[in-house]
Amino acid sequence: MKNRQGAPAPWLLQASQPTLRQFHRLFFILAATVLLGGCASPGEPIERKPPVPLAVTDLAAVQSGNSVVLTFTLPQQTVDGRPLDQSPSIEIYRDFESAPAVTATPAHEQPPVPSHPSLLVTIPSALVDRYADQGRVRYPDTLKADDLAQHPDSLAVYMVRTRASTKKESADSNSAVLRIYPAPDPIVDLQATGTSSGVQLNWTPPQTTPVGSAPPIFAYRIYRAVSPPNAAPSDMAATRKSGTPQQPNAVNIPPALHLTKIAETELPTYLDTQAQFGDAYVYSVRSVVRYSGETLESADSNLVALVVRDTFPPSPPQGLIVVFVPAQGDVAAHFDLSWAISSETDVAGYNVYRSEQVGVLGTRLNTELLPTPAFRDMNVQSGQRYFYSVTAVDRSGNESPAGPAVPSATQAESNPTP
Repeated sequence: MKNRQGAPAPWLLQASQPTLRQFHRLFFILAATVLLGGCASPGEPIERKPPVPLAVTDLAAVQSGNSVVLTFTLPQQTVDGRPLDQSPSIEIYRDFESAPAVTATPAHEQPPVPSHPSLLVTIPSALVDRYADQGRVRYPDTLKADDLAQHPDSLAVYMVRTRASTKKESADSNSAVLRIYPAPDPIVDLQATGTSSGVQLNWTPPQTTPVGSAPPIFAYRIYRAVSPPNAAPSDMAATRKSGTPQQPNAVNIPPALHLTKIAETELPTYLDTQAQFGDAYVYSVRSVVRYSGETLESADSNLVALVVRDTFPPSPPQGLIVVFVPAQGDVAAHFDLSWAISSETDVAGYNVYRSEQVGVLGTRLNTELLPTPAFRDMNVQSGQRYFYSVTAVDRSGNESPAGPAVPSATQAESNPTP
C-alpha cells in the first residue's frame, strides 16, 4: 500500500533511466545531423569570388587622321577559367610620356604603364557591341587640338582594363605607345563626276591642321567602296561622317561597303577608269604627309556616292559612201550604203536616215538597229536625189549625232546620155 501511494516502484525507476539517456543521445545525434546536412545541402548558395576577366594582351594603337584607333580582343573568360556571361565593360586609360623615356625601353621589354593612369573613357557593357565585331574591339580616340599642341614631342601611352563586376577589374593590359602628329584637316569639297572614260574626282588640297599650317602634301590616296545591287548611294553616304570617329549612337558602314584603296596620286585630281557603268560607288580621298620619315594619312574626306550611268553617245560614224546600182533583171535600181565601222566597243548598231533636203535629218529607213555598217535602199524614185546620213547607237540606247550627210547620184546622173 505504501508503495502505491508514495515513490514509484523500483522496477519503474530502473526501466525509465536508460530511456531518458537514450532520448538525450538521440536528440544530439539528430541535431548534429541537421547541422552537418545543412552545410552540405546542394540547394544552399556557396559564396564565390567576383568574376575577374583575363587581362587584354594584344592592345594596339594606330593614328588615323587626328584620331588614335585602338584595337584589341575582348576577353571571354575569367582568370579562373569560367566563361563570362556577357561582355565586360571596358576602361581605357591614356597618358602622355616624354619621348626619350619611352623610346629608351629595350625592344624585348613592354613599354612602361604609368603608375597613375588617367581614365579616358568607360564603355558600359551594354554599349560594347557598338565597338566590337566578332570579339574584336575597335575604338577611335579623337585627339583634341590641346592634346596635339601641349604634347608636340611626347608619346601617347594607352592601357585597357575590363570589368565584369563592380568589386574588381581585370589586370592591366599591355601598353600601346605611339608618337602623335597633327594630321591635315579632312578634304571637304571632294566631287565626283561620271564621264565616258570613268569617274572624275576633283578636290582642293587642305591648308591647315588643328594646330596650324599643314605640311606639304606628299600624296593623295583614293579610296572606293562598291555598293551591293540593292543599296542606294544616298543611303551609303549617310552611313559615315567625314573625319568623325564612330560614337556609341553612330551607324557603322556595313562590311560590304568598307573603303578600299585603289590609287595614289600627287595631284588633286584623279580619273577612275575602272568604274563600270551601272554600278554604284562611294569615294573618299585622304591626304598624306611625312613626319620624321613616317607617313600619316588625314581622316576621310567628305564621302561622294554616285551611280555611274552611261549617258554619253558614241561618236558619229564616218566614211559614208553611197553607190547607185541600176536595175538588173528582177532587181530594181537602188542605192548601196557603206561606212567605216565604229571603233567604240559599246556600239550596238546603226541607224540610216534619208532626206530630200540638204541639212534635214529626214526619215529613218531601218526598223531595227543595223548590226553591220551597210544598208541597201530599195525604195528610190528615178531621177530623185537623196541625202543620206548614219548614226551609231550604244548598248545603253544613246544615239550619236548624225555623221556628215552624203548626197546620192540620180539615175540620170549615173547613166548619162552619150
